[in-house]
Amino acid sequence: MTRVAVVDIGTNSTRLYIADVKDGRIERSLLRRTIVTRLGAGVDGSGHLHPDSMQRVYDTIEGYRRQIDEHEVEARVAVLTSAVRDAANGDEFAAELEARFAITPRVLTGDEEARLTFLGATSERDPGDATPILVSDIGGGSTELIVGRGREAGWHVSTQAGVVRQSERHIHTDPPTPAELQELAADAQEILAAAVPESVRGSVRHGISVAGTPTSLAAIAQRLDPYDPARVHGYVLSAAACVEQLALLAALPLDRRRKVTGLHPDRAATIVAGVVILLEVLRLFDLDAVEVSEHDILRGAALGLGLEASDS
Repeated sequence: MTRVAVVDIGTNSTRLYIADVKDGRIERSLLRRTIVTRLGAGVDGSGHLHPDSMQRVYDTIEGYRRQIDEHEVEARVAVLTSAVRDAANGDEFAAELEARFAITPRVLTGDEEARLTFLGATSERDPGDATPILVSDIGGGSTELIVGRGREAGWHVSTQAGVVRQSERHIHTDPPTPAELQELAADAQEILAAAVPESVRGSVRHGISVAGTPTSLAAIAQRLDPYDPARVHGYVLSAAACVEQLALLAALPLDRRRKVTGLHPDRAATIVAGVVILLEVLRLFDLDAVEVSEHDILRGAALGLGLEASDS
């Protein structure tokens, strides 16, 4: 058994997951933390990670390092996704992480991100289930779409649609105007449609969605305070419910959106874009609902990278 710590440094949040891995499965989940750090703020326009954004991540990982040390992990790895991939200074940032925190950085390609996301989302499903499944991961700078069966990813794509990226492009008033929402939806629709062939769209029979947008919407729908992962995981979120929540959230100014029961205040600035993108995903694949999953790239990285890191 190997105790693994995974730090997921995304465009919008920096997360920690510590688990015991044995024989290719999660034996026990020990710790999971999320802090919104907005590393990707401004990257879409400038092409660079901002020093303030990087410092927020450094400060967050400094706190995480104490928890990692307390748990006496045997392997530690950081997975870096869209914001770092896209930034001209992304490699410098990754090198600084390794120098400061003695943690192995992996700047994931879109293919690697898709594989680990699908592995995490399907890790508890029957590996023999042949139902074609879509796993969607709406991040800050990109949205990953993966179609597979059992626990094996097949077709996949990483698109340039994300909650931070599209918010910065289209939402400039508070609350957003109908015109801004229409422009955001049209942008997301164009990006997703260009990335997904017709044959793939029609092949899917079930959808699983991971990350902050669907988990937040499941928590809002159930008015969870405090957040309860057990009630969020497996929740079936209908397209109709997403439409209703979009109408509610988009009508509120940011200060009131921060107070919506079930929504973490730090996600209030980007949740509107997230709902719009999720709805476009559902429409593209002709899905009436999606299963919300707490199991995502953190779990996939623990399974797929943890033993590799311990052997290095």
